Amino acid sequence: MTSDSGARERAFDRSLLGNALALLALAALAVALARWQADAWHWIAPGRGRWWMAAALVAAYAGFVAAVAVSRRRSARREALPAIHADRRGDWLVAFASQTGFAEQLARRSWQALRDAGLSADLAVLGTLDAAQLAHYRRALFVVSTTGEGDAPDSAAAFVRKAMGAATPLPQLGYGVLALGDREYAEYCAFGHRLDHWLRHAGAQALFDLVEVDNGEAGALRHWQHHLGLLAGRTDLPDWSAPAYAPWRLRERRVSNPGSAGAAAFHLALVPADGSALQWQAGDIAEIGPRNPPDDVVQWLAANGFDGAARVRRDEADLALADLLQRSRLPAAADARGKSAQALADALEPLPHREYSIASVPADGALRLLVRQMRRDDGRPGLGSGWLTEYAGDGATIDLRIRSNPSFHAPADARPLILIGNGTGLAGLRALLRERIDAGRHRNWLLFGERNAACDLHYRDELDAWLAEGRIERADYAFSRDGAQRVYVQDRLRERIAQVCDWVDAGASVYVCGNLEGMAPAVDAVLREALGDEALEAMAAQGRYRRDVY
Repeated sequence: MTSDSGARERAFDRSLLGNALALLALAALAVALARWQADAWHWIAPGRGRWWMAAALVAAYAGFVAAVAVSRRRSARREALPAIHADRRGDWLVAFASQTGFAEQLARRSWQALRDAGLSADLAVLGTLDAAQLAHYRRALFVVSTTGEGDAPDSAAAFVRKAMGAATPLPQLGYGVLALGDREYAEYCAFGHRLDHWLRHAGAQALFDLVEVDNGEAGALRHWQHHLGLLAGRTDLPDWSAPAYAPWRLRERRVSNPGSAGAAAFHLALVPADGSALQWQAGDIAEIGPRNPPDDVVQWLAANGFDGAARVRRDEADLALADLLQRSRLPAAADARGKSAQALADALEPLPHREYSIASVPADGALRLLVRQMRRDDGRPGLGSGWLTEYAGDGATIDLRIRSNPSFHAPADARPLILIGNGTGLAGLRALLRERIDAGRHRNWLLFGERNAACDLHYRDELDAWLAEGRIERADYAFSRDGAQRVYVQDRLRERIAQVCDWVDAGASVYVCGNLEGMAPAVDAVLREALGDEALEAMAAQGRYRRDVY
């Protein structure tokens, strides 16, 4: 397998050759001008001072040329892709197809994030690969742009011709695609979708749904990084670009599943701290800025001898050091030793954001979330869920940004809608149902899975009322811990597959929200078995098969 280091070296050699030719041309010009000289030549000694000045200028020019050459060589070495050796490939591959360099930049960041997490990963230009080489990897991430009328970048032309022109089985490969594009063009992210389509037909398994990026939109890139962190087992990876949070206020928090055998899930209601209007669409995502537990900050300040009340400047704001530490990674003692409060503040890294499906619509009067409290290996609550469900007090300020998620917005018409999910994935489905019901669209079918019927049916009273009033046409539940045999939502879907096909034939859309690890691929497999790969992919292309899975 090759990298582009050879091409960079050849480009460097061509630049030297060009400089040499330019010098020869100047010398030839000097000879020609000399021959046109009409009068006889008379030598006048320039004097010692002028000789030294000329020597200094020549030396300075030679030094400048040498410095440029060394700088170019160092830059070429830095930019050269790491060599991939056939006898010791990594478990992961990050491949990119870039036209302007942005896709390469994002691929390098993704590759570095995997390596920082301790994973063995290779980095390559997509055009240097073929299907046989992909078959050596267990996981692959593709970062690709689209050019012209939906074409692949020039650097990917060889891969399109050699690999995508043939059917090659890749059943061992789990993959993700980051598709870069611009919505102003008709063929938005077209090459990314073509690559995704080819991989699916090769039998590869999507690790998560394709992520579209409109003109470098930061929120979509954070969503990609969110998936990257989950795959790498490093949810503490710093954000490439921090969300521009607004302050919201925690108005309500209560346990949704008291008595459950599973982890506690909480209903939360938040409102803007400044009283501004609520504005989002069902399907959108709340990006939350978590905070460290207050006791952890107090202990860190005491252990490192800092005054938490000291005023510091950060991002043009004046705040107490303790407040900034609560929003930041707590540095190691060695990294803080000897620093002033302001120097410490300048060096702090913000905590990475967390994403949650919004469970409400603005007409509900609050932004509602359904958050399960996660636990770390040491038993402490997770960073995001711990802040929202345990450490933030009543009325606490929550850093929040709403990210538009057009790929999970409800259909604009009254077509039938099948909603499938499990666990806290019911949050996103509940918002879609509420929006549809408010619009008078009642052909809704909910299939939902959880542990126990007695305590794990979130929004039970509301769902029962909507079903009784005919605002939901059907509801089928799977409670895996209630019987001798465990039944999951994908099993319930398989039992109802004939009716699902009838709804799809009638123009229904299918929306899936919930667990990426078990539920989402199992549901996808049932739908593919019943409808066929081509039909399901056609539905996805038409916006009739959509997923928000995590």
